[in-house]
Amino acid sequence: MSRTFDVAILTLILLNVVAVIVGSVRSIEQRWGAFLDAFETLSVVVFTAEYAARLWSCTADPRFRSRFLGRARFASRIMSIIDLIAFLPFYLPFLGIDLRSLRVLRLLRVLRVAKAARYCSPLNLIKQVFQSKKEELVLTSGLLGLLLVVSSTVLYCCENAVQPEAYSSIPATMWWAVATLTTVGYGDMYPVTLAGKLLAGLIAVFGIGMFALPTGILGAGFVEAIQKRKELELVCPHCGKSLAAGSRESHVSYHTETTASIPAVEADADGSRAADIRSRPTPIGRHTLRWPAAGPG
Repeated sequence: MSRTFDVAILTLILLNVVAVIVGSVRSIEQRWGAFLDAFETLSVVVFTAEYAARLWSCTADPRFRSRFLGRARFASRIMSIIDLIAFLPFYLPFLGIDLRSLRVLRLLRVLRVAKAARYCSPLNLIKQVFQSKKEELVLTSGLLGLLLVVSSTVLYCCENAVQPEAYSSIPATMWWAVATLTTVGYGDMYPVTLAGKLLAGLIAVFGIGMFALPTGILGAGFVEAIQKRKELELVCPHCGKSLAAGSRESHVSYHTETTASIPAVEADADGSRAADIRSRPTPIGRHTLRWPAAGPG
């Protein structure tokens, strides 16, 4: 039942994003505007009910146990704020706010796609990768920012005297630096001095390498996360249930003692081998194999 609900909400989110996109086409809006409005109303009712249910039942979580403060902490979470923004613009006209002057708020409906992270496992994987590689990404972002400032400052010194209108200030030169570092090169600003051209070439080369760093970091993070997830996909050889961490079934199977049907082992003449085997349990995960006593003979 829970899986069916998740799929239904995820489908509704994706349909809402499609509706926002096609609704921006004037011809479609004129012909199907009434249908899109009705679909919007239905979606808002569902999202509002879902938000209210989550807010009401959040006290079952020990982190939000307090009746008022717990719900306040739950409502201040990033995902809860996204859920609220997803349907809040619909109610603004009822508060006397004219959306013609706040049309951008209507476009906030596209943020409903962010709600999909709650129901879609691959999106949660992306979040885990960014969290695990946070320090590396911050470091590379700092290096990119440093390169942006240094290149803008040096090029401003090289080109300001020759092109004072194009390179009027360091902040204005940063636009050129961003376009060059990303290898876009719009062509609206370009150096004409020899020093400026040499610097532009170096910046373009460094830009390729600098942007490859976060790409490699994220790629390695995805590989590590997927391998870790596969390693956790263990299956008990006796009960057949998954031992994957985090699943409800694994919580049950990890606390189940399983008795394996191990063939009896013949004892030595003095019986020492059988006694040694009987006294040694063999753990698999947190399952425990209890060896049967070897019969006499």
